[in-house]
Amino acid sequence: MGEYALGEAELDGHGLRIGIVVSRFNRSVTRALLDGARQTLARAGVADDDVTVVWVPGAFELPVVAARLAASHDAVVALGAVIRGETPHFDYVAGECARGLAEVALRTGVPVIFGVLTTDTLDQAWARAGGAEGHKGREAAAGALEMARLLRRLDAGERGGGDAGGGDGDGLDAGSAPGAGGG
Repeated sequence: MGEYALGEAELDGHGLRIGIVVSRFNRSVTRALLDGARQTLARAGVADDDVTVVWVPGAFELPVVAARLAASHDAVVALGAVIRGETPHFDYVAGECARGLAEVALRTGVPVIFGVLTTDTLDQAWARAGGAEGHKGREAAAGALEMARLLRRLDAGERGGGDAGGGDGDGLDAGSAPGAGGG
Protein backbone atom coordinates (compact mmCIF):
# COMPACT_ATOMS: atom_id res chain seq x y z
CA MET A 1 0.00 0.00 0.00
CA GLY A 2 1.27 3.48 -0.87
CA GLU A 3 1.50 6.19 1.74
CA TYR A 4 0.72 9.89 1.33
CA ALA A 5 2.89 12.09 3.58
CA LEU A 6 2.01 15.72 4.11
CA GLY A 7 3.51 18.51 6.17
CA GLU A 8 1.00 19.67 8.76
CA ALA A 9 1.49 23.31 7.73
CA GLU A 10 -0.06 22.49 4.35
CA LEU A 11 -3.44 21.62 5.84
CA ASP A 12 -4.50 25.23 6.27
CA GLY A 13 -7.55 25.75 4.11
CA HIS A 14 -8.64 29.12 5.50
CA GLY A 15 -9.50 31.47 2.65
CA LEU A 16 -9.17 28.82 -0.07
CA ARG A 17 -11.91 28.06 -2.58
CA ILE A 18 -12.02 24.39 -3.55
CA GLY A 19 -14.06 22.88 -6.38
CA ILE A 20 -14.98 19.21 -6.28
CA VAL A 21 -16.30 17.41 -9.34
CA VAL A 22 -17.70 13.93 -8.69
CA SER A 23 -18.71 11.12 -11.02
CA ARG A 24 -22.19 9.62 -10.41
CA PHE A 25 -21.11 6.31 -11.94
CA ASN A 26 -20.37 3.92 -9.03
CA ARG A 27 -22.08 6.51 -6.84
CA SER A 28 -21.89 4.57 -3.58
CA VAL A 29 -18.08 4.61 -3.83
CA THR A 30 -17.82 8.18 -5.10
CA ARG A 31 -20.15 9.39 -2.34
CA ALA A 32 -17.72 7.90 0.21
CA LEU A 33 -14.82 9.63 -1.55
CA LEU A 34 -16.72 12.93 -1.47
CA ASP A 35 -17.58 12.55 2.23
CA GLY A 36 -13.91 11.97 3.07
CA ALA A 37 -12.79 14.93 0.97
CA ARG A 38 -15.32 17.25 2.59
CA GLN A 39 -14.30 16.11 6.09
CA THR A 40 -10.64 16.85 5.31
CA LEU A 41 -11.46 20.29 3.93
CA ALA A 42 -13.64 21.14 6.94
CA ARG A 43 -10.93 20.03 9.40
CA ALA A 44 -8.46 22.25 7.56
CA GLY A 45 -10.71 25.29 7.94
CA VAL A 46 -12.21 25.55 4.46
CA ALA A 47 -15.61 27.24 4.88
CA ASP A 48 -18.61 25.32 3.54
CA ASP A 49 -19.41 28.34 1.34
CA ASP A 50 -15.95 28.02 -0.24
CA VAL A 51 -16.53 24.44 -1.42
CA THR A 52 -18.39 23.87 -4.67
CA VAL A 53 -19.53 20.31 -5.45
CA VAL A 54 -20.68 19.40 -8.95
CA TRP A 55 -21.86 15.92 -9.98
CA VAL A 56 -21.31 14.65 -13.53
CA PRO A 57 -22.54 11.44 -15.21
CA GLY A 58 -19.20 9.62 -15.32
CA ALA A 59 -15.43 9.90 -15.12
CA PHE A 60 -15.14 10.85 -18.79
CA GLU A 61 -17.05 14.07 -18.04
CA LEU A 62 -14.83 15.13 -15.11
CA PRO A 63 -12.30 17.21 -17.12
CA VAL A 64 -14.76 19.61 -18.74
CA VAL A 65 -16.31 20.55 -15.40
CA ALA A 66 -12.88 20.66 -13.74
CA ALA A 67 -11.95 23.30 -16.32
CA ARG A 68 -14.98 25.41 -15.40
CA LEU A 69 -14.26 25.11 -11.69
CA ALA A 70 -10.59 25.99 -12.21
CA ALA A 71 -11.67 29.44 -13.43
CA SER A 72 -12.96 30.40 -9.98
CA HIS A 73 -11.26 28.12 -7.44
CA ASP A 74 -7.79 27.74 -5.92
CA ALA A 75 -7.79 23.98 -6.58
CA VAL A 76 -10.08 21.32 -8.01
CA VAL A 77 -10.55 17.76 -6.75
CA ALA A 78 -11.82 15.22 -9.28
CA LEU A 79 -13.42 12.12 -7.73
CA GLY A 80 -14.54 8.98 -9.52
CA ALA A 81 -14.40 5.20 -9.57
CA VAL A 82 -13.66 3.41 -12.84
CA ILE A 83 -13.86 -0.35 -12.37
CA ARG A 84 -12.51 -2.70 -15.02
CA GLY A 85 -15.06 -4.77 -16.91
CA GLU A 86 -14.81 -7.33 -19.69
CA THR A 87 -14.23 -4.82 -22.50
CA PRO A 88 -11.56 -2.18 -23.23
CA HIS A 89 -14.00 0.57 -22.18
CA PHE A 90 -12.17 0.89 -18.83
CA ASP A 91 -8.90 1.74 -20.59
CA TYR A 92 -10.47 4.48 -22.70
CA VAL A 93 -12.41 6.08 -19.85
CA ALA A 94 -9.60 5.93 -17.26
CA GLY A 95 -6.91 7.06 -19.69
CA GLU A 96 -8.85 9.95 -21.21
CA CYS A 97 -10.06 11.08 -17.80
CA ALA A 98 -6.48 11.23 -16.50
CA ARG A 99 -5.22 12.94 -19.65
CA GLY A 100 -8.04 15.48 -19.60
CA LEU A 101 -7.57 16.38 -15.95
CA ALA A 102 -3.81 16.80 -16.41
CA GLU A 103 -4.46 19.03 -19.42
CA VAL A 104 -6.82 21.24 -17.40
CA ALA A 105 -4.20 21.69 -14.67
CA LEU A 106 -1.44 22.54 -17.13
CA ARG A 107 -3.63 24.86 -19.23
CA THR A 108 -5.11 26.79 -16.29
CA GLY A 109 -2.26 26.67 -13.78
CA VAL A 110 -4.78 25.55 -11.14
CA PRO A 111 -4.09 22.29 -9.31
CA VAL A 112 -6.46 19.54 -10.42
CA ILE A 113 -6.09 16.57 -8.09
CA PHE A 114 -6.71 13.09 -9.51
CA GLY A 115 -8.93 11.33 -6.98
CA VAL A 116 -10.26 8.83 -9.49
CA LEU A 117 -10.00 5.21 -8.45
CA THR A 118 -9.04 2.83 -11.26
CA THR A 119 -9.50 -0.68 -9.94
CA ASP A 120 -10.15 -4.18 -11.16
CA THR A 121 -12.97 -4.88 -8.70
CA LEU A 122 -15.55 -3.13 -6.58
CA ASP A 123 -13.87 -4.56 -3.46
CA GLN A 124 -10.62 -2.85 -4.45
CA ALA A 125 -12.50 0.42 -4.86
CA TRP A 126 -14.04 0.13 -1.38
CA ALA A 127 -10.61 -0.65 0.08
CA ARG A 128 -9.49 2.77 -1.24
CA ALA A 129 -12.62 4.64 -0.17
CA GLY A 130 -12.04 4.28 3.55
CA GLY A 131 -11.02 0.63 3.82
CA ALA A 132 -7.73 -1.19 4.26
CA GLU A 133 -5.95 0.79 1.52
CA GLY A 134 -6.73 4.21 2.97
CA HIS A 135 -9.06 6.97 1.84
CA LYS A 136 -8.26 8.47 -1.54
CA GLY A 137 -10.96 11.15 -1.14
CA ARG A 138 -9.22 12.50 1.95
CA GLU A 139 -5.82 12.25 0.29
CA ALA A 140 -7.06 14.11 -2.78
CA ALA A 141 -8.46 16.93 -0.64
CA ALA A 142 -5.19 17.16 1.31
CA GLY A 143 -3.29 17.29 -1.98
CA ALA A 144 -5.51 20.13 -3.18
CA LEU A 145 -4.81 22.15 -0.05
CA GLU A 146 -1.08 21.48 -0.25
CA MET A 147 -0.85 22.50 -3.91
CA ALA A 148 -3.05 25.59 -3.53
CA ARG A 149 -0.84 26.85 -0.68
CA LEU A 150 2.36 26.00 -2.54
CA LEU A 151 1.25 27.90 -5.65
CA ARG A 152 0.21 30.90 -3.56
CA ARG A 153 3.68 30.97 -2.01
CA LEU A 154 5.35 30.65 -5.40
CA ASP A 155 3.15 33.46 -6.78
CA ALA A 156 4.19 35.63 -3.83
CA GLY A 157 7.83 34.98 -4.67
CA GLU A 158 8.59 33.11 -1.46
CA ARG A 159 11.58 30.83 -1.32
CA GLY A 160 12.09 28.34 1.44
CA GLY A 161 14.79 26.11 2.73
CA GLY A 162 12.55 23.06 2.70
CA ASP A 163 12.74 19.80 0.87
CA ALA A 164 10.02 19.37 -1.75
CA GLY A 165 10.28 15.63 -1.19
CA GLY A 166 8.89 15.82 2.32
CA GLY A 167 11.50 17.62 4.46
CA ASP A 168 9.90 20.39 6.48
CA GLY A 169 6.69 20.29 4.48
CA ASP A 170 6.80 23.79 2.99
CA GLY A 171 7.16 22.47 -0.56
CA LEU A 172 9.90 24.98 -1.43
CA ASP A 173 13.60 24.25 -1.74
CA ALA A 174 15.87 27.22 -2.36
CA GLY A 175 18.54 24.95 -3.80
CA SER A 176 16.51 23.27 -6.54
CA ALA A 177 15.60 24.41 -9.99
CA PRO A 178 11.88 24.61 -10.78
CA GLY A 179 10.58 21.30 -12.04
CA ALA A 180 13.53 19.35 -10.68
CA GLY A 181 11.40 17.34 -8.26
CA GLY A 182 10.07 13.86 -8.73
CA GLY A 183 6.58 12.57 -8.51
